[in-house]
Amino acid sequence: MLRLSTCSLSRSPLQGALVATVNNVPLRLNRLKVNKLKPYHHGNLREALLVAAIRLIGEVGPTAFTLREVARRAGVSHNAPYRHFRDKEDLMAAVATEGYRELTAAMVHAADKQFRALDRLKHAGLAYIEFAQRRPEYFTVMFDAPYSGRSHFHSLDAAKQAFSALVGFVKCAQDEGQLASGDPVEFAYLAWTMVHGVAKLAITHRLPYRTRGAVLKFASFVIDQSLPIRHQQGPDRSLAETQ
Repeated sequence: MLRLSTCSLSRSPLQGALVATVNNVPLRLNRLKVNKLKPYHHGNLREALLVAAIRLIGEVGPTAFTLREVARRAGVSHNAPYRHFRDKEDLMAAVATEGYRELTAAMVHAADKQFRALDRLKHAGLAYIEFAQRRPEYFTVMFDAPYSGRSHFHSLDAAKQAFSALVGFVKCAQDEGQLASGDPVEFAYLAWTMVHGVAKLAITHRLPYRTRGAVLKFASFVIDQSLPIRHQQGPDRSLAETQ
């Protein structure tokens, strides 16, 4: 079972997302196994369509593909997608939902390997960037595709859980005195904008780094230089010497 940390958290006032007792957050972390999907047959039509859509989006982007082409690539009739998806926007929302769940799983797994709360926060951020590099099609749909999250509650809920995990890491670092005090939601947005910016620049090849490792090394530098870390202060030297 995945666990985020041992800290107890509160509800995010800006997101309306549950972030309480993160050990028990019911993360639905279904991962779409693209490479292991069997050819279409009765029972996995939805998954076949998602895989076809992801591959097509990787070629033409999230706005240029059609449901008819998705159906053709999945090897089904052009009406088959409508058994599971109302329209193209509904399919993109399903792709985004899978993406958010996989992203949350990646952040949790990366953070869970660390002992210090601040390191858990940092490695969750690095996992965010690594996810974008590994799954650029998902990342593009999650943040760039023209679909309404408000009308697709599964996607909205998955996005809120990803943000809740980030708020949880921030709150734990604050509780352990490793991060400056303040609104954990605002600090979560600070952390998010940092790693999202690096991720976006990386997958659009706007950074001068050509390997994933080099990008992550740069991202580690950005995080270390940008987070409002609370340094432990030792006793005042002059006062200690007078005692």
